[in-house]
Amino acid sequence: MAKKEKKRELSSFSILFIILIVLGLLTKILNGQTFSPQTINGETVNHIVGAKISDVVMAPFHGFQDAIEISVFILVLGGFLNIVTQSGALESGIQTVVKKLKGNELLIIPILMVLFSIGGSTYGMAEETIPFYSLLTATMVAAGFDTIVAVGTVLLGSGSGVIGSTVNPFSTGVAMDALRGVGIQPNTGVILLVGVLLWAISITYSIFIVMRYAKKVKEDKGSTILSLQEQEDMRENFGQDDTKELTFTKQHKIILSIFAFCFAVMIISLIPWGDFGITVFDGWTSFLTGQSFGDWYFGDLAMWFFIIGLVCAVVGRFSEKETVDSFVEGSKDMLSVVLIIVVARGASVLMSTTYLDLYILDKAASLLQDFSPILFVIGAYILYLGLSFLIPSTSGLAYVSIPVMGALANNIGLSPDVMVMIFASGCGLINLITPTSGVVMGGLQISKVNYSTWIKFMRTPILILGALNLFILIITMLIFS
Repeated sequence: MAKKEKKRELSSFSILFIILIVLGLLTKILNGQTFSPQTINGETVNHIVGAKISDVVMAPFHGFQDAIEISVFILVLGGFLNIVTQSGALESGIQTVVKKLKGNELLIIPILMVLFSIGGSTYGMAEETIPFYSLLTATMVAAGFDTIVAVGTVLLGSGSGVIGSTVNPFSTGVAMDALRGVGIQPNTGVILLVGVLLWAISITYSIFIVMRYAKKVKEDKGSTILSLQEQEDMRENFGQDDTKELTFTKQHKIILSIFAFCFAVMIISLIPWGDFGITVFDGWTSFLTGQSFGDWYFGDLAMWFFIIGLVCAVVGRFSEKETVDSFVEGSKDMLSVVLIIVVARGASVLMSTTYLDLYILDKAASLLQDFSPILFVIGAYILYLGLSFLIPSTSGLAYVSIPVMGALANNIGLSPDVMVMIFASGCGLINLITPTSGVVMGGLQISKVNYSTWIKFMRTPILILGALNLFILIITMLIFS
C-alpha cells in the first residue's frame, strides 16, 4: 500500500472563522431584505436582515456568553479526567477490559452505540457525550481500532437517537409545544411511531458502517483513513505501551468505581424526569447544587465532576500540589475544545442577531406551499438541513421554525406531526457533520481527528442515512395526512 503523505489542512478554528466571515458577508448582501412577521416564543418578530461589522467581530464573544456553562463544564471535566488518568486507574482498567474482550472487541461497538442512541432519542444526548470521547478513544485504540471508530461510536450512536427523537424534550418536546402555541394539538402517538422508525433504521445502519470500518482497521492497520499526522497524534495521545504489564490494584478498582458512579449520576441527573411524570427525585436530590435530578445542567455537572475529582485524588493519595497540578494540566488540555465550541456557537448567535435564519425560513415556506406531498417532504427536509447548519440548537430551531412549518403543513392538508419529525430528523442528520456544532468539532478535537477526515468517512453514509430517513418520512406523511 502506498505510503500516505503528510498534508496541511485547515484547523477547526480556521474553518469556523471562515464560516463566520461568509455568513457576515451574506447578511451584508441581504441587508434591508424583509420577511413576513413570525411569532417566536409568543412574540411577533418583524425585522429586516442586516449585519454590521461589529456583529461579526463580536460573534465569538457572544458565543462565549451563550456557551459559558458548557465551557466551564469542559474545563472542569478535563481536570477531573487528568486526575483519574494520573492515578493510573484508567490505563490499567482499559488494559484489563481489552484483555477480557480479546477476540470479541467488536462487540463493544453495537452495545455502546445502542446505549448512546437511547440517550439521544429520549433526552437529546449531545453535549453530554463530550466526556466519553477521551475515555472511549483510549479504549478503542487499545483494542486495536483507530480514533475514527471512537468518534463514530459516540457521534453516530447518539446522533442516530436524535434523528429518531421520541420523547426528547429538546427536540420533539419543544416542537410539540411550539405547535400548541399556534393552536395545533400534536398527536403524540404519531410522533412516537415515526420517531421509533427513524431511530431503528438510523442506528441499524450506523452500527453497520462503524463495525464494517472497525473490522477493516482491526485486520489491517493500513486501511485506516487517518492521515500520517493523525496516526502520530493517535499514538502520542492514546497509545499504550503493550509491553508494559499494568497491575489493576484495589486502589484502581475503587477509583474506577467512583468514576463510573460519577458518570451514572451525570446521566440520571440530566434526564427530564418531570416531563415523563416521574417525581421520585423531586426535592431530596437538590441538597448538593440546589437543583433536583432532572433539572441539572452543565453548571451543576461542573461542580459534581469537581467534587468527584477531589475524591479520586484523595483515594489516589495525591498531595495537594499533585492534585492542583493534575487538575490544571487537564483543564489546559481542554482549552482548545472550549474555544472551538465558543466560535461555533458564535455562528449561531450571528444568525439570530441578523435574522438571516428567519429570512431563509420565510422564503422557503412560501416556495413549499405549492408543492405536492412528496416534494413538500423533500423540500422541507432540505430546508431543515440548511437551517440546522445555521442553528445547531434543536430547541432554538424548533421555536423559530415549527410555528411556521407546522402551521403551513396543517393549512395545506398535511400532517403537522410528521413535520415535527422532518424537523427532528433533518436536525439530527446535519448535526452529525456540521462544523457549526460544538459537539462535532469539540469531539473531533478531543479525539485528534481532523474535520476533513470525518467528512471523508461520512460522505457516503450521510447520503444513505438521509435517503433512508426521507423514505420513512414520505411514507408516513402520505399515511397520516
